[in-house]
Amino acid sequence: MASDPIRYAVIGRGWRAQFFFKLAAVLPERFTVTSVLTRSPDAGVDRPIPVVHDVESAVRTGSPEFVITSVPWDTNPGLVKTLAAQGVRVLSETPPAPDRDGLADLLRAENAELVQVAEQYLMLPDHAARLAVLQAGAIGERTSAQVSSTHGYHAVSMLRGFLGVGRTPATVRATAFTAPLADPLDRDGWRDDLTPRPAVTTLATLDFGGRAGLYDFTDGQWWNPLRSRRVVVRGSAGELADDTVVRMADPRTPVQSSFRRRQLGRDLNLEGFDLDHISYDGTVVWRNPFAGARLSDEEIAIATLLSRMGDWCRGVGEAPYPLAEACHDHLLSLAIDEAARSGEPVAVQPL
Repeated sequence: MASDPIRYAVIGRGWRAQFFFKLAAVLPERFTVTSVLTRSPDAGVDRPIPVVHDVESAVRTGSPEFVITSVPWDTNPGLVKTLAAQGVRVLSETPPAPDRDGLADLLRAENAELVQVAEQYLMLPDHAARLAVLQAGAIGERTSAQVSSTHGYHAVSMLRGFLGVGRTPATVRATAFTAPLADPLDRDGWRDDLTPRPAVTTLATLDFGGRAGLYDFTDGQWWNPLRSRRVVVRGSAGELADDTVVRMADPRTPVQSSFRRRQLGRDLNLEGFDLDHISYDGTVVWRNPFAGARLSDEEIAIATLLSRMGDWCRGVGEAPYPLAEACHDHLLSLAIDEAARSGEPVAVQPL
């Protein structure tokens, strides 16, 4: 992990951008926001961050190691291409472009190899712990995965990661149906209304040629406390289901092991309210790299992404989520939508 604070500029001031500002505020020894490019200096940025009004100033002010583009879909591709053409490393918000043509155009752009994408879901503590155990071979060869948690390209990135499949061809089939569902909570807070509203559930299968993914998402599932989140990964020698793994200890003995979170600050623990580590079968498989900051799981994942981006920029770490990977995940997400609309299978080839 980088030793000096990682320096980044932010273009945009929306809801997602606020995470990048907050992390620099609570972890100043790790992160520094060199500037924010926004047309409204007094809107959304309540910390002492230099405000600039053009890309050139964002690149120049404070010598950022990379620039984060946290802007709308229609604006993002052109901005990413402009920055990359100048030799600037970019962390683009998801997705990097809204459609297939836009994705292909980005991949052909000058210096496209300088672009990473801000996809952090597999860096969430629970998912990172699951992935570590899967990669260690706990259930043998991974053959299928189910994700019911988040939507579109985020869920697809999780499916591919849990299965360990690269940018391979896939066949996507999908269906969607609408049913009533109470929606008591959203991004803006509690609604104080339990009246059911129409909610669309999309179910899709992604056939990667020997490995299969099952996508299951209901509108608003991120926030809705009435819909649980599920992760199931099946393999040749066992199965992971949420926080439990079943496998054979010997030819006649199936055993179960569980993931355990060590959460500080509960009961008489006075170490501070924080997530310490996640263990599996008595072994720590994930440890909080930002102990003491009291971050949520989402904030830990975004901070992990920023750290890996900084390491990559400094040549001491691997690329966290290259543009080509992000484009493939969004292509598969677009195929899910198309298959649900048409009722026909959609074949996806890597760009």
